[in-house]
Amino acid sequence: MSATVPLPLVWKPVPLPAPVTLRGRTVTLEPLNAARHAAALWSAVQGHDGLWTWLGDGPFPSEAALAQNLAAKQAATDAVFLAIVPADTGKAAGYASYMRMEPAHGVAEVGNILLAPCLQRTTAATETMYLMAGHIFALGYRRYEWKCNALNLPSRRAAERLGFAFEGIFRQHMVVKDHSRDTAWFSMLDTEWPARKQAFEAWLAPENFDADGGQRKKLSAFSC
Repeated sequence: MSATVPLPLVWKPVPLPAPVTLRGRTVTLEPLNAARHAAALWSAVQGHDGLWTWLGDGPFPSEAALAQNLAAKQAATDAVFLAIVPADTGKAAGYASYMRMEPAHGVAEVGNILLAPCLQRTTAATETMYLMAGHIFALGYRRYEWKCNALNLPSRRAAERLGFAFEGIFRQHMVVKDHSRDTAWFSMLDTEWPARKQAFEAWLAPENFDADGGQRKKLSAFSC
């Protein structure tokens, strides 16, 4: 029996993501800048060393050390870091990045996500992921990835809540902070984004929140 030959793909490479400002109702994402964001980020994360458990760097002993690290991220050519600035404070409370970008294949990953306690489990955190996904698919990318340590159950639950599909575990995939890491892989495809986008926008609509800012319906209630 002969193998089925796939049809050729009509495909043109897409551009690399560039530093960009993305504005939502509850949050603004802007290019990470050490001089602009270090003080606010240090204030937001100081004393919360557990935030760095699953990241490849940190925690940092001082604001100066954090600022030096942010400057390196700002200058990176293999990732695009965006500061997360909630609208209610106007101060950076985290960052996230586009990374492992392969424009020839239309693939990019969202990663290196740092959310200060004040940002966790907020509308702004969810809207951040909506804005970043919308931007990458608007650039023409075909596949958007989420990867995390397989032991990081909160990250795995977040990926699934946000509409990423679980693809499996890459065993002994990396060594991070002197520990062997099995990596859980998730993805979202361009063909899936329209339905995900509709769900995000229904959830983010002001009428889905009560006077205290509590959600009336969960994101899953709007998902296909």
